[in-house]
Formats: sequence, C-alpha cells, structure tokens
Amino acid sequence: MILGPKRSVLVVDRSEETREVLRTALERRGLRTLAASRARRGLELARQHRPDLIVLDIESEGTNSEETYARFARQSLKNGTALLMLGHLRPSEASLGGEEFIAKPYHFGPLIRRIEELVEATGQTLARCA
Repeated sequence: MILGPKRSVLVVDRSEETREVLRTALERRGLRTLAASRARRGLELARQHRPDLIVLDIESEGTNSEETYARFARQSLKNGTALLMLGHLRPSEASLGGEEFIAKPYHFGPLIRRIEELVEATGQTLARCA
C-alpha cells in the first residue's frame, strides 16, 4: 500500500534492528521515516517534524515506562499525532487515552499493517478537518 501525500512515522526503539526493519518496510510503502534510539531524541524529532504517527517502544530508554508514556502522550496531543506503543507491559495510564498498544513479542508483518492503518486514518481525519 502506498500512501499519499507523503506521510511520516517516527520510530523510537532502542533496538537498531527494529528501527531498520521498520524504516525499510515503511519507506518501501511511501512513508517518510524518522528514527531515534532514545526517548529524549524521539521527543525532539516529534517536536521538529510533527510526524503523523509515533511508534514508541515504551521501554526504549530503560526509564520508567509511565514517565516515557506521559511525555509522548502529551506531545502527541499537542501535535495531533497518533501514538502506537510497543512493550511488554502496558502503562496503566494508557488505558485513559486512545493510544494503541501492541505487546511484545510481536511479528513485523501485522505491526507494519497496523502502522499503515493508523497513518491512513490520521490522513483521513486531517482531510475531514480541512
């Protein structure tokens, strides 16, 4: 599936392999992909580039997952960005928002399809608001 106009996804994950697999797959599908290995850098990129979707490994920095979630949730609300979290345990606060969560271990195929769906839904929401 090729999405247009050029949509963007920010992947924040400590695993270089995960970042590269997602970057390659998403760019083949026409998505601009940004990547960060640490939450702090991910927040900087989110502020600068305002991606359509943030894919966040909530354990990406080895910090408190609740704190990491809260920072990205605030940023995604501010930017109107969708948030897809990956992790072993879902932060309890996540149930309060509309964020998506995929538990580890996951398979890349279904994860990539879900990313495409979320980006496309974000684009449709933006078109309705315009």
